[in-house]
Amino acid sequence: MSRTSAVPQLSIPFDPALIESQVRAALDEDVGSGDLTASLLPADQEARAELVTRESAVLCGTAWFETVFRLLDPAVRIHWDASDGQGIEPGQRLCVIEGRSHVLLTAERTAMNYLQTLSGTATLARRYADAVAGLPVRVLDTRKTLPGLRLQQKYAVRCGGCHNHRLGLFDAILIKENHILAAGSIPAALEAARTLHPGVPVEIEVESLEELEIALDSGAPIVLLDNFALDDLRRAVAVTSGRAQLEASGGISLETIRAIAETGVDRISVGALTKDVRAVDLSMRFS
Repeated sequence: MSRTSAVPQLSIPFDPALIESQVRAALDEDVGSGDLTASLLPADQEARAELVTRESAVLCGTAWFETVFRLLDPAVRIHWDASDGQGIEPGQRLCVIEGRSHVLLTAERTAMNYLQTLSGTATLARRYADAVAGLPVRVLDTRKTLPGLRLQQKYAVRCGGCHNHRLGLFDAILIKENHILAAGSIPAALEAARTLHPGVPVEIEVESLEELEIALDSGAPIVLLDNFALDDLRRAVAVTSGRAQLEASGGISLETIRAIAETGVDRISVGALTKDVRAVDLSMRFS
């Protein structure tokens, strides 16, 4: 894992109340009416545990991890040796946790689920960011997130050095093939967007150079080039000549993203950033 990528300024604010509501839902799912196994332990027994990573990764999700323990017992103490957005290496200690044994054991899985999943997202994002290092392109996530983890994963994408597309259906307009068919044409769809939602970011998807020309002539500010071959991406950049921002999308992988970035597009959206996530291998060891 490269350590050279700068950690970006994170643009999605997370207030404690929002994190707490998310964590309460996760605890309700796992703990329910109570942890039957942990109830076998003495209520006042104290323990100490260390959280260790078994692989290289980018750490993300510490606030959710901490909140799990705090909601179960505010007296739990966590001392971090690493922070969100930081590269971590196999065998590295991430934090020390101290508190009552039954609380540490009850919190362990929910807390680890957050940290492993969000670190997995941030780690993959860092790989994509590194793959286009030095090129003037932004790698964006999509709405293909794990249900219930939309904001958390988009935060993790930023921790990894990539960028966020729209958060949901409410904050930007993305006109796709079926929207165009329903509206009747590319110009009609764009005109409806401008009329009904002035000031809202608008992007339209095209599937050919001919459609690109129509979108440009209709004043599209951002055009998504869906599954364009490399030669067509280069032609699209030349045809557009700065009249709109161009975004490449569709089947993009770590193996193909640099060549796509080198065509001169402004943005590349990658569903895999949040969809194809593998949890980072972390271990909580009692001592």
